[in-house]
Amino acid sequence: MAPIDAVAADLEAAAALLQERRPYARQRHAIIAANPELRERELIKLATLGSALADALRKRGVQDPAASLVAEVGIAVFRAAFDRWIDEVNQRDFPQLIREALDELKALTAEDRQDVVQQ
Repeated sequence: MAPIDAVAADLEAAAALLQERRPYARQRHAIIAANPELRERELIKLATLGSALADALRKRGVQDPAASLVAEVGIAVFRAAFDRWIDEVNQRDFPQLIREALDELKALTAEDRQDVVQQ
């Protein structure tokens, strides 16, 4: 499994645990958004999660800087999916939104590679 797919699988598993807590997540997000100290604390938590993901990748044999980069990308995917999840009216599943965000990222990077190849 590619490192980014391993990170996505871990994030999807975490999202599945949060799925039933959407109303709480929305309230929590609103409180954090309104409080600078809580926003800073949330960023620290996400950085800690990123470090844990990077450590897990290193244990699977992924070397740095790739492990750190993939972990950070994973956190960005998680944040983008989370924002969609709490804002959406149609109530799609959080794990599905993580997969969609990752697929969008992969499509964008594939487009960039095609642009480079064409140049």
